[in-house]
Amino acid sequence: MRDSRERAQGGNEADVTAADLRIYNSSEVVMGKHFFSETDIKSSWEFVLTAFWQRYPNPYSTHVLTEDVVFRKVTSDNCLISRRLLTKTNRLPRWAECIFPGNLSRSVYIIEDSIVDLSNRSLTTLTWNINHAKLMRVVERCVFFSERDRPVWTRLTREAWISSGVFGLSRPIQKFGLARLRSNQMKAIMGLEYALSNLQKTSSSCHADASKNSTEKTKNCNSASTSQKPQQYV
Repeated sequence: MRDSRERAQGGNEADVTAADLRIYNSSEVVMGKHFFSETDIKSSWEFVLTAFWQRYPNPYSTHVLTEDVVFRKVTSDNCLISRRLLTKTNRLPRWAECIFPGNLSRSVYIIEDSIVDLSNRSLTTLTWNINHAKLMRVVERCVFFSERDRPVWTRLTREAWISSGVFGLSRPIQKFGLARLRSNQMKAIMGLEYALSNLQKTSSSCHADASKNSTEKTKNCNSASTSQKPQQYV
């Protein structure tokens, strides 16, 4: 169950690199298209955090081909920092297939930086593509955080900046990128909910097994105590 709100707008184009981006300060980036959405996920932050790392593969994100951890470490202030490399399909729109060379790679490589802040109960991710950047650069920032007055809900805010360096075609490319981003956003949410559902099933199964084992142990103890003959003393 979720509640989503979103908006998109145009902006000034600017060429940025990954070095210009800070995971907590990506609002400094100004690009051709800006996208923002908010989603309420009906699940605790701890469950969402666990599902985030287990969301691939899922039937809604078949465009995600691979995921690899580049590095991971825990900081002195108890934050978990990770960098992952993702490979996704890069299907061009039909009109673009007539313009760009046929040997253009159909895969896009994406860097995902993330910070898990346990003290603030937040997960912040920043992703950007490292190839086809001149054709289209997409930088996305997501924040999953817990609200104290709603412990069984998790708020997700998502921002994205889309730009293109192709002279004369930047606007249609940005428009296409925004449409694809919206479509992939829905797939990402459904994939996360799929992972959450699997986690809840596993958790329920574990609780059921534990309860069953506890009941069986109690029965065995009762059976052993009733079958034991009382000792007689002369």
